[in-house]
Amino acid sequence: MKQANPFVIEGYVSPEYFCDREEETALLTRHLTNGCNVALIAPRRIGKSGLIHNCFHQEQLSASHYLFYVDIYETKNLNEFVYELGKCVLNTLKPLGRKVWEGFLSILQSLKGAVTFDINGNPEWSLSIGEMVQPDTMLDEIFLYLEKADRPCIVAIDEFQVIATYPEKTVEAALRKRIQNCHNVRFVYSGSKRHMMAEMFASTSRPFYNSCSIMGLDVIPYDKYFAFAQGKMQAKSLAIPDEAFRIIYDSYDGMTWYIQYVLNILYTMKDDAGIISASDVETAVQTIMSQHSFAYKALLFQLPSKQKQVLTVIACEGKANNVMSKDFLRRHALTASSVQAALRVLLDKDFITFDDGFYKLSDAFFSQWISTHDR
Repeated sequence: MKQANPFVIEGYVSPEYFCDREEETALLTRHLTNGCNVALIAPRRIGKSGLIHNCFHQEQLSASHYLFYVDIYETKNLNEFVYELGKCVLNTLKPLGRKVWEGFLSILQSLKGAVTFDINGNPEWSLSIGEMVQPDTMLDEIFLYLEKADRPCIVAIDEFQVIATYPEKTVEAALRKRIQNCHNVRFVYSGSKRHMMAEMFASTSRPFYNSCSIMGLDVIPYDKYFAFAQGKMQAKSLAIPDEAFRIIYDSYDGMTWYIQYVLNILYTMKDDAGIISASDVETAVQTIMSQHSFAYKALLFQLPSKQKQVLTVIACEGKANNVMSKDFLRRHALTASSVQAALRVLLDKDFITFDDGFYKLSDAFFSQWISTHDR
């Protein structure tokens, strides 16, 4: 499938539009084919889901496995988790033919009547979250299907750390017990909150302790990304020199999604043939800022003044540390109590992250927009 714009910013298309990650793809694929579950831990927007989908395109997996990818980032409890998992299984099996999806539905006894059929006889997931009254029973049935499936299964659960925030405090233990007894399935637990994921998989007191291999994911090396960008630009007779690409790469610390977004805009705004300059990069970034400006203003407007002040300070500093020090508080006219309260809410709402002793905004474009506006 050919892309009009080779710099993909939403979803995964094919290996042709996927930059590098050759070693990581080989390692993750090797783990999964050798019977290992994997915890994949890295910041958001660095390319974890792309790596998983790239592995799913490897013949060692695609030719002989059922491959399921479910994102649970927005789930709030066990009901929603089971809902998303069940919907993912059905939607993944549906294109593979009637015999395949009927095998799943025949085991899903607790949901008889909740799956409807379209005019072509294809199943539709018609259950609403509120209608699910027996999530544990449904979860058992999903795992029973995975265990009895006529192919080995791989289930990738993105933003896995979210299960630790569910009000049901036994979800980790319940999942671990089911996974332990499911021998036909390998799991990828992908997570962006590194401290939460580390606690889940490295703490002796947690159910998933020592249950899998742990993989980190670093940024794509500069030279690999530069070569990828050059190759895709050349297809349109465009040239991107080192100077221009360096500005993009360094501005976003090598983070994949932001680099892809700027390259996507550059590819669209430049006519066929030509050299991309530093001023072109600046224009592309300003275009992105303008596109997001309304949403960013709305986000700031909803915040109380102290939270907005702390968020603005962190954005302007890029990375903020020692935020409780007297010097930091004095420089920004803040109090320790107000900073503590604001940080707690901003972390909870995912406006900011805390890693390696630094606070920074979760959205690098939002951070850049704030720092370039006099607020």
